[in-house]
Amino acid sequence: LRVNQEEVPENCSNIQDEEQDPDISKHRQKIAENRDQMRTNVIQEIMKTERVYIKHLKDICEGYIRQCRKHTGMFTTAQLSTIFGNIEDIYKFQRKFLKDLEKQYNKEEPHLSEIGSCFLQHQEGFAIYSEYCNNHPSACIELSKLMKQGKYRHFFEACRLLQQMIDIAIDGFLLTPVQKICKYPLQLAELLKYTTQEH
Repeated sequence: LRVNQEEVPENCSNIQDEEQDPDISKHRQKIAENRDQMRTNVIQEIMKTERVYIKHLKDICEGYIRQCRKHTGMFTTAQLSTIFGNIEDIYKFQRKFLKDLEKQYNKEEPHLSEIGSCFLQHQEGFAIYSEYCNNHPSACIELSKLMKQGKYRHFFEACRLLQQMIDIAIDGFLLTPVQKICKYPLQLAELLKYTTQEH
């Protein structure tokens, strides 16, 4: 989860020293460049993980849910509601969120991207995750009951192959929103570490 391990050293020298010693000025510039590079790494990591996550959500909604709804003999509406919770709402929310992130992302100079506003703007929207996370244990129980039968195992595997999804079982895909919401504070803390006070 840690994108960058190096700490940026704080510079304690005063301005008089800097005027007398050009090496200090160079050192300060190097620290600033280093921080910009670290901030670029964090921003790019946030953008990359966000795009991958959207792909997973799309795969769940189009690859699994859509196929399950076609097979009314295999799944009841209540079962699907238990297994997938409000993941379609999360997918809708995350698409809007990513769209706003992309607007704030500075492709030429990623370290100048100001993405904090997106998190603030959507902070209430993230509340939909509580419903999903609270439902997740029930989803696991329901899914494990079905997975005891070969026809369901084959069905879910066929869905995965049809959608050309990565080689992860359905329960792994359903865990991604729980992992994602936990990862945001870590990513933001990392971003803050390489953001100047006056930003």
